[in-house]
Amino acid sequence: MQELIKLDLVDLASATALMAIVIGLSVWENLGLELNLVLATGRTILQLAVLGYVLDFIFAFDNAWAVLGFLVLLLTITAIVARNRITQKIPQVLPLVWGSILLSTIVAILYTNFVIIQPNRWYEPQYVIPLVGILLGNAMNAAAIAGERLVNTINNSHIEIETHLSLGATPQQAIAQYRKDAIRAGLIPTVNQMMIIGLVTIPGFVAGQILSGVNALDAASYQIVIMFMTAFANLLTIILLTRGLSRLFFNSAAQLVR
Repeated sequence: MQELIKLDLVDLASATALMAIVIGLSVWENLGLELNLVLATGRTILQLAVLGYVLDFIFAFDNAWAVLGFLVLLLTITAIVARNRITQKIPQVLPLVWGSILLSTIVAILYTNFVIIQPNRWYEPQYVIPLVGILLGNAMNAAAIAGERLVNTINNSHIEIETHLSLGATPQQAIAQYRKDAIRAGLIPTVNQMMIIGLVTIPGFVAGQILSGVNALDAASYQIVIMFMTAFANLLTIILLTRGLSRLFFNSAAQLVR
C-alpha cells in the first residue's frame, strides 16, 4: 500500500478553491450564505491549523500532564457548546453537562485502554487523544439533543406535571416518560449510524486510516471499537444528564419551580 501523500501549501490552496466555487454558487443562487461560508472557511483553516500545531507539540513533548490538560480543554469546550444548545437560563447545567461527559468518557476510555488496546502507557497520545476526541464530539451531540428535548418538554408541560404531582406522583414519576423520550432522542443518531455504517458511508476514521496507509481490515477493526465506545459513552452521558436535569426543575418540597 502506498504511503500517505503529504499535502503542501499549494495543495491546500487548491482545496480552498473548492470553497471559492461554493461561495460563487451561493451568489449565483442568491442564497445569502456568502458571509457565513467565508467565516466557516476561515475558521476551518485557522482551527485545524492550530490543532495540528498543538497536537504536533503534544506528541513531541510526550508528557501525561500535557495530554490531560489538552483533553480537559476539549472537554470544557464540548460542555459549553452542549450547554448552549440545551439552555443558558439554568446556571447549574454547565457543571452537570461537564461532569456527565467526563464520567462517561473516563469509563469508556479506561475500559478500551486497559482491556482492548492495551498500549504501553495509559496516556499514549497516539491512542488517547483521537479516541477521547471522537467520544467528546459524539457525547456533545447526544447530550445536546437529549437535554434540549427534556428541557423544552418540561417547560411546555407544566400543567400536566403539576397534575401528576397533585395526584401523589413523585417528581421523577411525573416526568419519567419525558425523560425516556429524551434519552431515546439523544441515542437515535448513534443507533442510525451503527445501522448503516460501512454500507452507505465509509466512516471518517476508516477513511483517514486508509489514507495514512493502514490496512483496511485494521482500520475497520478500530472503527468497530470506536462505535461501541461511542454507543456506551453516549447512553451513559444522556442517562446522567437527564437524571440531573430533571432534578433541577424541582425544589426539596417536590414542587415544580422552573
